[in-house]
Amino acid sequence: MRKEAWLGPSIQIDPAFAYYRDRSADSVARELKQAGYRSIRYFVTREDRVDGRLVEALKRHGLFVWAMTLGNGTYVTDHLPAGWERWRMELLKPPKDGYTRLSPHSEGYLDWKRRTLVRLVEKHPFDGLEVAEAYFPEWDGLATGTYGDVGPLAITAFRSYSGMLPPEFVHRTSPAYYKKDRARYLAWVEFRVHAVNRFLARLVNGPGGIREARPELRIATWSIAVDAGRDPVGAVRELQGIDAGEMIAAVRPDLHVLQTHWPDWMRQRLPADYARRYHPFAEPLRRLYPELPLALQTDIGSLRQMRRSAAWTRRFAETAESLGYASWTAYEYSIGGWMYEEPPRAVKASRLEREAVRIDFNKRIDSASAERTEHYRFRSTQGEQITLPDLSTAADGQSVTLYSEFFPAEPFAADIRGVQDTPDRWLVTGCLANRSDCSIVVPGLP
Repeated sequence: MRKEAWLGPSIQIDPAFAYYRDRSADSVARELKQAGYRSIRYFVTREDRVDGRLVEALKRHGLFVWAMTLGNGTYVTDHLPAGWERWRMELLKPPKDGYTRLSPHSEGYLDWKRRTLVRLVEKHPFDGLEVAEAYFPEWDGLATGTYGDVGPLAITAFRSYSGMLPPEFVHRTSPAYYKKDRARYLAWVEFRVHAVNRFLARLVNGPGGIREARPELRIATWSIAVDAGRDPVGAVRELQGIDAGEMIAAVRPDLHVLQTHWPDWMRQRLPADYARRYHPFAEPLRRLYPELPLALQTDIGSLRQMRRSAAWTRRFAETAESLGYASWTAYEYSIGGWMYEEPPRAVKASRLEREAVRIDFNKRIDSASAERTEHYRFRSTQGEQITLPDLSTAADGQSVTLYSEFFPAEPFAADIRGVQDTPDRWLVTGCLANRSDCSIVVPGLP
């Protein structure tokens, strides 16, 4: 596949979301293709439940398909093998956020993750694979207690690495308290960076790893960027074990992605050009690896108060391009602010056959309203009314197919009013539906 296909505009999708259910894979692929994306990042939340038909449909429509998985844990555990509990990270103060954090120090977890990802890319025709969020928790974790791994796995691994016990993080009177024994703490910081990069390198490049199974597969690494403090690069390295330069050296990826960290993406009034503040993260990588493409990731709607509009997203993309990023992506397609704000709009009309016309919309439409024939009026290109007494309809995702024996052979216009979108399938609940008020020209028969 051409290099341009895996660079340029990209979007993350989570097919477990209601927006993607109860519709054909082809309708999802057409919607994403018509939205202008070149590549799709399929968020694999469970490696054993990937929609292979969707992957194939995306590829049929000329989209480059990444498998994107998480490195430091999982939202569900019922697919993990017996004894997986031994893989857990231990944190100073475990958060109750529904996420199970798994330790890169666990050989069992590493082996399982490697074998699972190999099976994934051997079973499904993904074009690329990326392991995001392989970092340790958490930003500001030493203050909040969401900090780890500090459990038995980390203790054993650190003793092997340094010959010492880990620093003390709770008892301030201890001689080993991390603010007192700086040598021990600095060794601990290096150990955590080493652990993250070792984990990723063994997944990708190790014996029985991903590159051995699928050497042609594109590989992307992910690190985090944040606009905070005087030395955000050093803070990310210290608190979360992320050193992007060392990660790239260990994994040798085809692409590196800077992921917007939560202190930034959660901001309600985050400027669309905020990536200009990520210069300290991007420029050292460009100096070290001038041939390596960089990408930028953002979040467009995980919280009600920070849903980003289409205009905001366009400005973000323009900024990324102006700053020299080869690609950009966003989490997640179906949760952006425009989904809640913009009405359904017809974007393409196709003659499937003499008696069938498919109309594609810019977003998913409500099947019940889309199949009501009174929402459609037809006229010639000269404005004369066209009557279709036998008109019938069938909706699928973002499209509706119209059937009639009386469609003109020449081009004609369809006026579409009252077709609703799908608030019941959006992430943020309690929102009102938008209704179409648009027209589109149906091409003539060839």
